[in-house]
Amino acid sequence: MIFYDIIRCPLITEKTTLQKELHNKVSFEVDRRANRVEIKKAVEKIFDVRVNAVRTLQVKGKFKQRGRIIGKRKDWKKAIVTLMPGERIEFFEGV
Repeated sequence: MIFYDIIRCPLITEKTTLQKELHNKVSFEVDRRANRVEIKKAVEKIFDVRVNAVRTLQVKGKFKQRGRIIGKRKDWKKAIVTLMPGERIEFFEGV
């Protein structure tokens, strides 16, 4: 897999912003087939930082209903990346 295929998009919420400020952790939506080692290499290569740890979790899509029609959002994978002390990703600094 190519590094840019592994990292889909950053997750920017109130909770992830607090994690970034307090614990130097950033969150991404990643490809469901990617493992921790691939995610670590992709983040280090794309953002030019050193990664301390990677935690992953599978997020199940919610069921939604509009009238009689029932649909389901897609399942996706989330990665919480802990950066080494002193490392920062400039992309998240303006948020």
